Amino acid sequence: MSSSGKRKTTMAKLMRESKLRERRQDKQARKDARKLAAGDAAGQPADPLSPLSADTGQPDAGQPAVEPVAEA
Repeated sequence: MSSSGKRKTTMAKLMRESKLRERRQDKQARKDARKLAAGDAAGQPADPLSPLSADTGQPDAGQPAVEPVAEA
C-alpha cells in the first residue's frame, strides 16, 4: 500500500537542482556571448535568419526591381 502523505524533496536535492539550473544558465550565457562575438567579428548579425541580415535593400537576381508608380 502506498502512503497517503506527500513525498518531501530533501534540501540536498533542491540544492543540486538549483546548482544545475545555474550551470545551465551560465553555459547558455557563454554560448550567447560567443555567438555575439562571432557575429561582431564578421561584421554581420549573429543570426543568419534575422530580418536585418536578410534585408539588404537590393532586389534579388531572380526578381525584377519594383518601379515607383507615378499618379496622373
